[in-house]
Amino acid sequence: QVQLQETGPGLGKRSQKLARTCTVSGVSIRTNYNDWFWIRQAPGKGLEWMGGIKNFGHTYYNPTLRSRTSISWDTAKNQFTLQLVSMTPEDAAHYYCPRDSNNAIRDWGQGTQVTVSS
Repeated sequence: QVQLQETGPGLGKRSQKLARTCTVSGVSIRTNYNDWFWIRQAPGKGLEWMGGIKNFGHTYYNPTLRSRTSISWDTAKNQFTLQLVSMTPEDAAHYYCPRDSNNAIRDWGQGTQVTVSS
């Protein structure tokens, strides 16, 4: 059974950097056919896909967030991370790190809430 646990500070400040870590258990993040995503949902809005990482550490991003987003992984710890720079109050959201396999999301963690102070 795959489990995903998001961690990171719940409060950020405008213009600073947001950092989240997703710890994966039950499968190696290097396993083929798995993509690891960051998705967020702001209050009253739909899900927004931010980006992902997959085989050999290849990353890809939502074009609207690309200039501010960086995703990486630590295969030794079975973790992948999100960094979002230059935060604004619009970045306040619930952040998730689901697993995608064969173009379908298979597992979700509970996610963590981030608030951004102005």
